[in-house]
Amino acid sequence: MPELPEVETVRAGLDSLITGSRIVAAHVRRDSCVRLLPGGAAQFAAMTADARIGAVARRGKFLWLPLVHGDEAEPAEALSAHLGMSGQFRVHEGAPPEPHPHCRARLSLDRDGTDLTLDFLDQRTFGYLHVEPLVETADALAGGAGSELAALPSSVAHIGRDALDPRLDAAAASRAWRRGARGIKQVLLDQTLVSGIGNIYADEALWIARVHPERPAHAVSASQARVLLDASCAVMARALVQGGTSFDALYVNVNGESGYFSRSLEAYGRGGEPCRRCGRPLRRESIGGRATHWCATCQRRYAPRTSASRLTRAPVRG
Repeated sequence: MPELPEVETVRAGLDSLITGSRIVAAHVRRDSCVRLLPGGAAQFAAMTADARIGAVARRGKFLWLPLVHGDEAEPAEALSAHLGMSGQFRVHEGAPPEPHPHCRARLSLDRDGTDLTLDFLDQRTFGYLHVEPLVETADALAGGAGSELAALPSSVAHIGRDALDPRLDAAAASRAWRRGARGIKQVLLDQTLVSGIGNIYADEALWIARVHPERPAHAVSASQARVLLDASCAVMARALVQGGTSFDALYVNVNGESGYFSRSLEAYGRGGEPCRRCGRPLRRESIGGRATHWCATCQRRYAPRTSASRLTRAPVRG
């Protein structure tokens, strides 16, 4: 599944090409891609007709295009998109090619007299497009990357600010990560706390911080939580520079180019290979239904101290 750097690469590419465009027409080629609208393809076409794309915004792995209708000063709704497992956007200028076999929707755009075509492709069909209301952000700050509007789609309102968002309260995020008995990797993947960290980058951050993926959240120290957040930001920022992490030929950006940060990963996908820190083979197991990679030497399993062990280690008095 595309992760934050992939989705941000798509967002930035779309922003440079389609922001300010007017939607001339929308053609849905497979009704399931607009399945959240009760009126289906007809409703989608009607709700997007003649709307201007005000921006291309993102929070975590969620994208949306604020839509400005008529004389609106600010948009009240957005065309939101979730890429699912294999969703892609392709932009064509001038006469468009024949639709790709996996093209699920095609939008005809006009940008200052230039004809553009925006195709939504999705081989595995888990992705979707939706038109929904914008709601105010809980903190009255900009909703996400690419937009200064203090609003976001209603379906994204429960999603936390992402690790690369400069408006993220790092101290509050670190505290939230240290609550409860869930394994820390599960907590990192909880998009309601800090969004955008997926399976790949969770493994990478845990390796950098030397924290075992199953360590209970309450057993993670404040300093470890901060290292985890800093590591998550750093590894995703590096991946973003290179266009994302691509293990799947289905992922490409709006120009059809793949990311290649996978060459730089320290843990994810390297089970059985030597740890680049200690040289011992990296472990790979399924934890919580997710392929998980770690170093058993550098990232030791948590062993809570019992009352008996504390008594044994207590100094002898008298």
